[in-house]
Amino acid sequence: MEATRFERILVTAALPYANGPIHIGHLAGAYLPADLYCRYQRLKGRDVLFICGSDELGVAILMRALEEGTTPQAIVDRYHPMIRESFARFGISFDYYGRTTSPVHFETSQDFFRRLDAQGFFKLKTEKQLYDPEAGLFLADRFVRGTCPVCGYEEAYGDQCERCGTSLSPTDLINPRSVLSKATPELRETTHWYLPLGDWQERLEAWIATHPEWKPNVLGQVRSWLQQGLRDRAVTRDIPWGVPVPEDVARRHGVSAEGKVLYVWFDAPIGYISATREWAQQQGDPEAWRRYWQDKRTRLIHFIGKDNIVFHCLMFPAMLMMHGAFVLPDNVPANEFLNLEGKKLSTSRGWAVWLHEYLETFPPDLLRYVLTTMLPETRDADFSWKEFQQRVNAELADILGNFVYRTLTFAQRFAEGKVPPLRNPRPVDAAVLAELASYPERIGTAYEQFRFREAVQETMNLARLGNKYFNDTEPWHTRKTDPQACANTIHISLQLCAALSILLEPVLPFAAARLRQMLRLEGVRASTPERTTGTLGWDDAARPLLAEGHVLGNPEILFSKIEDDIINQQIAHLEQRAKQTPSQTNATPYAPLKPEILYSDFDRLDLRVGIVQKAERVPKSQKLLRLEVDLGFEKRQILAGVAEQWAPEALEGRRVVVVANLQPRRLMGLESQGMLLMAEDREGRLVPVTAESEPGAVVR
Repeated sequence: MEATRFERILVTAALPYANGPIHIGHLAGAYLPADLYCRYQRLKGRDVLFICGSDELGVAILMRALEEGTTPQAIVDRYHPMIRESFARFGISFDYYGRTTSPVHFETSQDFFRRLDAQGFFKLKTEKQLYDPEAGLFLADRFVRGTCPVCGYEEAYGDQCERCGTSLSPTDLINPRSVLSKATPELRETTHWYLPLGDWQERLEAWIATHPEWKPNVLGQVRSWLQQGLRDRAVTRDIPWGVPVPEDVARRHGVSAEGKVLYVWFDAPIGYISATREWAQQQGDPEAWRRYWQDKRTRLIHFIGKDNIVFHCLMFPAMLMMHGAFVLPDNVPANEFLNLEGKKLSTSRGWAVWLHEYLETFPPDLLRYVLTTMLPETRDADFSWKEFQQRVNAELADILGNFVYRTLTFAQRFAEGKVPPLRNPRPVDAAVLAELASYPERIGTAYEQFRFREAVQETMNLARLGNKYFNDTEPWHTRKTDPQACANTIHISLQLCAALSILLEPVLPFAAARLRQMLRLEGVRASTPERTTGTLGWDDAARPLLAEGHVLGNPEILFSKIEDDIINQQIAHLEQRAKQTPSQTNATPYAPLKPEILYSDFDRLDLRVGIVQKAERVPKSQKLLRLEVDLGFEKRQILAGVAEQWAPEALEGRRVVVVANLQPRRLMGLESQGMLLMAEDREGRLVPVTAESEPGAVVR
């Protein structure tokens, strides 16, 4: 981090919707990476403020309330404390966790809206939208269902068809009907405020260009939106749940504010600001929030999931630019999606691992570690219970836990429970101490660059180094033949344990604290918001921390192995719940099978393995990517209509399957010499069909 540029760090994590509990996909997307980063920065002694809160407004909350026959407030009052408690038990170290139904949030959002309106940035538009005459409400997109004009699916929503994946607007639907009353909606005029994002595109492009260090998956999606051209986007809507449009603003424009609220995409990111204001009030310094939001020496970092990239990289920054008083994000290290047991995680179909349920069976550190090893940092990743078990048993128990326990028990049995002296160190002793000195910087660099998988791997490598050193020096032999050599092994192994108790803190905070208790290592700086008098921090882990003669505590087993029956129970529970989830009957149907064909029909296809050597967007096309594919015997140019779901760099280097004997055709003035095979799931998500064979291999 550029210490000369920044004096403090403001970290936000995407506000979770308070319409259900937290699951592992949420954790892997935003909350665990943000916590890892904040804990590391606190150990470095930096001024860090970690802000989050429940997103309690918008259509999703209202729909959940309607489904359950209750009020939106009752829904958020149920889930907000559940989410907050789950985060706390999991060790997510927020400085403040707020909620967007708070009076401070309403006030902050309305003041932000007033300022942009007073500066003349909004456009007012009067348009016709669908209205439910029986419910007496304009219908938001999710409150309209009808027949998809593309594939004929009769249960398409007003914003998207879940069968074919086509983006829709409510007026696109055939035979639309209100979800609220089943009535046929009618078109009525309504007036709304729009944010003219297109007018700010050049400024946004110039700002984005100053951040070439952002992750490729983030820049790819941002550039895709910019290439399509930004358009006006509504910031208000007609629903009975949200931050009300200020009456004074509406009156000034001659518009009725009745039933109008701020669109949730507009008010939710302002929730970061309102939560920081509440934190400042809690600290007894109501103006302290300004240091983090309005001082240019603050580094603002948004941790989010893939589906929030456009809001945090384009829309919210545009709002901040228009307002003029706030710092802009310095980085938005968004993660991709986490799948579960090879399938897309789906709460509606019961295919999820809920955090509060996980914590009833396992300690938080196990999931923190395993998720960190598989974070979807640049592409989708997959969580499986079997891999969870394997990593806990083979890495936490056999590598880390084994090294700590054997070191401490040896010290207790053969060094009187104290740190023995280091005398006349052998070359192997000096080499290990020298290697130890490099680890804090090596691991820290990975944290600074948001490479958390690498950070945890490097940390575990220190435990591997300890095990190898312990085995190579054979203290069970030298305690009889060379007692000082044995003492040196115990001394250095204990120093490695002390370093691990600090370097493991971001990933395994509970186990790291237990390890420090066993070592009786005190004075370590907190990785949580509590301000302590500890003086030992991240960089101190590079040197020996335990003095000769230091009295140790009692050794304990840090991690126990997980038996097969426990994992099998989790898998069975997951599968059983997916079968029994009531909404399963309303799940997106599978595409129907096509008519039968003869083998001779299939045999006419020439399917070949190819490697995507280059991928780039086709100018003026929202959907097309131009691929250069090596088929081994020749190279082809292939146009693939996947630009809305795949960044070009995510396809480069992949081994794909190509229909090689398809008649060429021209698209957007370019010739496509084949077709890429893609698998499409029930929600319209495309995944390339891959093969591990050599380029040119025939797929049969």
